[in-house]
Amino acid sequence: MRAVDIIRKKRDGQALTELELAAFVVAASTGKDWEKYQLSALLMAIFFRGMNPEETALLTKLMTNSGKRFDLSDIPGPKVDKHSTGGVGDKTSLILAPLAVACGVTVPMMSGRGLGHTGGTLDKLEAIPGFRVHLSEAEFRDALRKVRVGMMGQTADVAPADKTLYALRDVTGTVECLPLITSSILSKKLAEGIEGLVMDVKCGQGAFMKTHAHAKQLAETIVHVSKLNGLRCEAVITAMEQPLGNEVGNSLEVIESLETLKGRGPKDLTDLSVDLAARMVRLAGIAKTQPEAEAKVRAALTSGAGVEVFRRMVEQQGGDPKIVDDYKRLPHTEKTMTVASPTRGFLSTMNAEKVGVASMLLGGGRSRAEDRIDPSVGITVRAKPGMAISDGEAIFTVHYRDESRLKEVQQLLDTAYTFSETTPTNSPLILEQLT
Repeated sequence: MRAVDIIRKKRDGQALTELELAAFVVAASTGKDWEKYQLSALLMAIFFRGMNPEETALLTKLMTNSGKRFDLSDIPGPKVDKHSTGGVGDKTSLILAPLAVACGVTVPMMSGRGLGHTGGTLDKLEAIPGFRVHLSEAEFRDALRKVRVGMMGQTADVAPADKTLYALRDVTGTVECLPLITSSILSKKLAEGIEGLVMDVKCGQGAFMKTHAHAKQLAETIVHVSKLNGLRCEAVITAMEQPLGNEVGNSLEVIESLETLKGRGPKDLTDLSVDLAARMVRLAGIAKTQPEAEAKVRAALTSGAGVEVFRRMVEQQGGDPKIVDDYKRLPHTEKTMTVASPTRGFLSTMNAEKVGVASMLLGGGRSRAEDRIDPSVGITVRAKPGMAISDGEAIFTVHYRDESRLKEVQQLLDTAYTFSETTPTNSPLILEQLT
């Protein structure tokens, strides 16, 4: 079966068979038989010609089976995970996982790193001194047995085809393709050995999917392909026009996550974390309805059970559990700068992408995969859309180490918000749900 024949077939808009897709995936995972330019050519053909749901489901299954699949059947409890398409200030994984565990869910979570203006769960966890995200399978299973939650990065033997294809997509302009996005996300999630998945598809300026229509297409595709692969999945589409919560930056977001678990978090972050955790609880079969599940999650939040799970998780994975009570043990910088309002009025909009890029410029994110992150830097959002603002009132506090980019950061943040003379109408955080 020649690569060129498979490329031509998809170029001409025809559906590929399982054998043809298998040849493509095997070549991607082993580096044999196909040249990288041939892999890239088929990715481009898929980008322009698309795939039907059955093709996407087959590609997902084959990519999952290209490497290690965890069998967690001997680990107690229903296994449910959550995945987000990424946003600015999105630290819900650090909050919802402990809450779901406190309600009886087992949470195996294979997370990613941030790139560009969006943050990554692994980077936030590594802001905790000593916290290890590179776990062996034995260590991952041990964490799930003892704490019922394990948070780790993708290992070399999990979905190796995805690693090759994602790297090629990144340099060939084929990232924004629904079948390829879907198979990339789900191949790793299916490999975790989970029974249920909650998808948070972000939508707006600070998200990968800029429009509601595109976000809905992705959510529908993921839910449908999950079903075809035997995985229970539901999705929510959530707004990402402004940062989620008040903190953007890895160490700052760990602190805000802990404050939320202690019942002192901002309303938007608390409400979304509770909603997503409740969906995990319901998918796990621990509650029959969403209101019943939310009541259980709120109880875990109020009682402090969630924060205690977080403490045990940190200790289990080699981190310093004392950070839960002493935030000074986390990386921090004493250097701050205030970005103040030049006028008075109602804060109307805030551009999440610009805030995320500003944090990246400070060293809190990556423009390239090999960039190092400074976990101490970031931005505190002092005002949110809908608030009345006085002349000279703080909009942002910038936490920095290197002064060389402060001017560029300030210029960016000065254009990251707008005012109105009347109180603006805020859109809901959860825009749509698909089950």
